[in-house]
Amino acid sequence: MKMASSSDKTPSFEMTWGSSTSSGYCSEDDSDSEFEQYFTARTSFFPKSRKANVPDKRKQDEQTESGKQELTAVEVVHKVKEYNAQVNSNLFMNVNKDGSYTGFVKVQFKLARPVSVPAPKKGGQDVGGRRSGGVKRRTSFYLPKDASKHLHISSRTTSREVIEALLKKFTVVDNPGKFALFERSERHEQVYIRKLSDDERPLRLRLCAGPNEKVLSFVLKENETGEVNWHAFSMPELKNFLLILQREEEEHVKQIVQRYTLARAKMLEALSGSTPG
Repeated sequence: MKMASSSDKTPSFEMTWGSSTSSGYCSEDDSDSEFEQYFTARTSFFPKSRKANVPDKRKQDEQTESGKQELTAVEVVHKVKEYNAQVNSNLFMNVNKDGSYTGFVKVQFKLARPVSVPAPKKGGQDVGGRRSGGVKRRTSFYLPKDASKHLHISSRTTSREVIEALLKKFTVVDNPGKFALFERSERHEQVYIRKLSDDERPLRLRLCAGPNEKVLSFVLKENETGEVNWHAFSMPELKNFLLILQREEEEHVKQIVQRYTLARAKMLEALSGSTPG
């Protein structure tokens, strides 16, 4: 899917999908003022804890500063020429007359929680033939883990604008503040992750790092602040999360009961086959 752009400030997009969204169960609540449907996957709402790689702060700061440094017009032309010489596709950068430049950045999606999009319209009527009467409809689902998107942006485009453009393209209605853009790099068999500030320029980072994705890539993740901001979710979303947790709890209890039942059966079998003395 591609969207043309008439100016540097309006990004154009190229979307790549690797797999279809997974579906699970659907919860509906007609009593709520905001009618929503949630299609959830079997994975947990909470991301599993993983041991993060401890970054080398000095090297990371050096890379950050190199991406933030202001480039002269001559340096921009020289770097863009070097960049395009390394590109094996048609995703080139172009220098504008005003000294700015445009190019492509690829963003990978690593979201642990579902996102909400407007539900498809059905002629203004619900399932029973009644008119919706202005009731909002939304659908929430998990994005594929290998989903990615190429954005055509300008050197003036900020990371916050990139996030907003991604959500707009996917018609995601969630608050952009729930998400953050991260840069990912690999050095000496170590992976380093850094959260970009809202005013950083991803294309400038891309130009300074070159086109190699191992040197630098961009990832969209939840904006983790240490705690989940439950107030940022609507009431139907919160009810759906409780339903997810309830089903996970029931499944976990079922697995424990089965494990102990099997262990008890094996112990009884061992006892029945043993002879005293």
